[in-house]
Amino acid sequence: MFGIYLKRELSRRKKAALVVAMGLALGIALVITVNSVSAGMTQAQDKVLKSLYGLGTDMTVTKARSAPKAGASQGPNFRFDAKSSGTSSQSSDRVMTQGGQALKSSLVERVGAQKGVSAAVGALSLDVTKVDGSFTQGKARSSGTAGGQGGPGGGGGQPQVQGGGADFDVNSYSVAGVDVTDQALGPLAAMKITAGRTFTAAQTNARAAVVARSYAKEKKYEVGSVLTISGRKYTVIGIATPDSGESTTDVYLPLKQAQSLGDTGSKVTTIYVRATGSREIAAVKKRIQANISGTTVTTSADMASTVSGSLSTASNLATSVGTWLSVTVLAAAFLVAALLTSAAVSRRVREFGTLKALGWPSGRVTRQVVGESMVNGLVGGGLGIVLGLAAARAVTAAAPKLTARLAGTGGGPGAAGPGGGGPGRQTTSTLEIALSAPVSATTIALAVGLAVAGGLVAGATGGWRASRMRPADALRSVS
Repeated sequence: MFGIYLKRELSRRKKAALVVAMGLALGIALVITVNSVSAGMTQAQDKVLKSLYGLGTDMTVTKARSAPKAGASQGPNFRFDAKSSGTSSQSSDRVMTQGGQALKSSLVERVGAQKGVSAAVGALSLDVTKVDGSFTQGKARSSGTAGGQGGPGGGGGQPQVQGGGADFDVNSYSVAGVDVTDQALGPLAAMKITAGRTFTAAQTNARAAVVARSYAKEKKYEVGSVLTISGRKYTVIGIATPDSGESTTDVYLPLKQAQSLGDTGSKVTTIYVRATGSREIAAVKKRIQANISGTTVTTSADMASTVSGSLSTASNLATSVGTWLSVTVLAAAFLVAALLTSAAVSRRVREFGTLKALGWPSGRVTRQVVGESMVNGLVGGGLGIVLGLAAARAVTAAAPKLTARLAGTGGGPGAAGPGGGGPGRQTTSTLEIALSAPVSATTIALAVGLAVAGGLVAGATGGWRASRMRPADALRSVS
């Protein structure tokens, strides 16, 4: 009886039911669109953080560099041996640790032992400056007058050096020491090997290198090429490409080789940390800062606040204006549905009064109104999901370009991020990210829940009013 009456009443009031369903559909569609765009913003920010900072993990642990002592050298210096030949070629590499103060390798184990930490690996950031060129020795010539002698007592002028000079090229690039036993965490985590291969777990101290695609193209390196750092030859075994943008690291070496080049013993400059779950990140950060003094813990959320450009602006709009707009429209849709249902009940005074006169209890009348409203809500939810999916698909197909910009110092691994901040080099990194709008199962479940909630709100309002009607009301409405 309930189903038959429900079907008949909805068929009689198709227009009113469709208006209620469309109102709910528009609100639900907007919620789906805003949620999917916000998810796309999060994905875009993750790509930016990986590309700009080399962050392929939940957080990094570093330590600020201590203030230099008075009179200490601030920058690289080069010394060349004097040679007696007229022309001499000279080449020298200056290797310096980049970023913060070097950390003892024992700290990696301490960080890994903290509650909530799933894994921790160390990495070493180096900045290599190569000076390569030649000196040309000048010749001394006397400037004495004609017939005079340039020697003592000869009355000649002072000898002058003519010719000579120097011609040097300066090439600066960044090197990252990688823990080859866990490459899913650390500098190489945000990279994809597009040619050759990566390190094996046995190559902890091998003379092998993985080169970033942009640097390999600039220097014409290929798999099998040999590059030289401080007189040591390294064979290129792979070319790495970042997920988006350009890599901030040029060369990747096994950690032990990088430590030997930088003469740092077994120290590292950055500890990459993976938490056991996303909800543990904030607690793990506080725990590390409390238990390991002097360290700086940086999470993805901390870094996201340093990114500017249209990506940051759009993300702020999606999370603030978009959220409030969707909440406002959804609340308005619920209110309109409740008012329309209540108005429809008012126009059915004779019907409900007659049903009560025939013996229908108030609860049955209420259930009938709530059932009709629930059907309207589910229909509106279905329409809203279709509209929301269409809007999200349109955003993904259009793929609007957003820019992310970071200005700071550095240029090596994690420029201006963990492990970044090279000596006195100002860099500006800009990435262009295509926005997508992925729709998750959680968002669909949210839409269904909102549809049910909208039906319940409208049904409860109309049902309460219908339950208060009396049979006498139906008799008074008969003309």
